[in-house]
Amino acid sequence: MKFRINLILIILGLTTFTFAQEEAINKAMEKDDSKDLEVGQIAPKWALKTDPEQVKFEFLRKWTVGKDERLLRPQSQPNRHAVLMSFFATWCAPCMKELPILEEVYQEFKDKQIKFFLVDITEATRTNPGYEDMPKAGPFLAEKGVTMEILYDLRGKVMENYNAQTLPRLFVVDGYQTLRMTRKGFHEGEEAVFKKELSDIINELLAELPAPKE
Repeated sequence: MKFRINLILIILGLTTFTFAQEEAINKAMEKDDSKDLEVGQIAPKWALKTDPEQVKFEFLRKWTVGKDERLLRPQSQPNRHAVLMSFFATWCAPCMKELPILEEVYQEFKDKQIKFFLVDITEATRTNPGYEDMPKAGPFLAEKGVTMEILYDLRGKVMENYNAQTLPRLFVVDGYQTLRMTRKGFHEGEEAVFKKELSDIINELLAELPAPKE
């Protein structure tokens, strides 16, 4: 009995320590809700690494640009796409609850004109006390069965441009680089509503896209 009580106290202590770590990192990231992007605004352009160890990049403007602009590589990729991006970190507990829902929606729409990107900021926060040994995103998510593409915001610049300090932070962009949905955080019990909202907005954006070029 004494052993069980000690074990419970240890678990509670570890949980409290984890929450304290996350609270510390959130404060360090200096949240300012007044800088939040809103639906209807143009999504800031970005170039993000596709591998933290290699010099390979993905670009938002390869998939979506303003109405009077040309896509980055119109010869090889001539079709406008909607884009869904979610900022996350491996230390973020709410992110781990959002990811399975995103993966389900991704599996439903992965062959349509929409790109799904998970934007990792684990490396950008690794120097903060207590976060030095957090798991690397690629292997960590692979173990969880997540197959969406991961992009790496190594210095947190894109996170800053999108004011994505509260995690997870979701943005859905239409084929003309306009924000059509934003979402902050994730709570248990909202899985079904969240999935329906995502599916509805994606179907709406897909219907608005011009017919794909051959």
